[in-house]
Amino acid sequence: MRIEISEKNCKASEKLVGIVEKKVARLDKYFDDDAVCSVYLKTEGKYCKTEVTIYYKGNMVRAEVSGDNFYDNIDAVLPKIERQIYKHKTKIEDKLKKGAFAGKQLFFGDEDLHESKLVKTKEFKLTPLTTEEAVEQLDLLGHSFYVFQDAETGEVRVVYLRESGDVGLLIPKKA
Repeated sequence: MRIEISEKNCKASEKLVGIVEKKVARLDKYFDDDAVCSVYLKTEGKYCKTEVTIYYKGNMVRAEVSGDNFYDNIDAVLPKIERQIYKHKTKIEDKLKKGAFAGKQLFFGDEDLHESKLVKTKEFKLTPLTTEEAVEQLDLLGHSFYVFQDAETGEVRVVYLRESGDVGLLIPKKA
């Protein structure tokens, strides 16, 4: 697995890069050599944010942690991403290394696992709106996201509330 480290609003020391590479390399046991692990280190004000995304055979797993320092963040984010890998192992096992889960020491305990299940299905009408109108609806409803039909293109769009408090726009593309 190839490891890529990038920074925003900070400069990672050689010591930090070494620790990140060493700890992230422990996830190598799950993936073939063509997998790419992207570690993104970013400071936002007084907080440090660490995002780990692993791209493998057309799929990806991702986890992020915010905290006071990158050293604690890397220790906290690895169990999260490994939990995702383990939780979805039946769906992705054919894309991982053979025997990836056999007798391995995990970053987390089995008690940390819980199966997600669909508990509600909701149908709604797509409303043709401009992006600005969709953002207004997002604010008015107090939701974390809002799905709408772009008034100009007729395409489905999603506006969502980011952790920073800003709003993002998702534009789906056909695979």
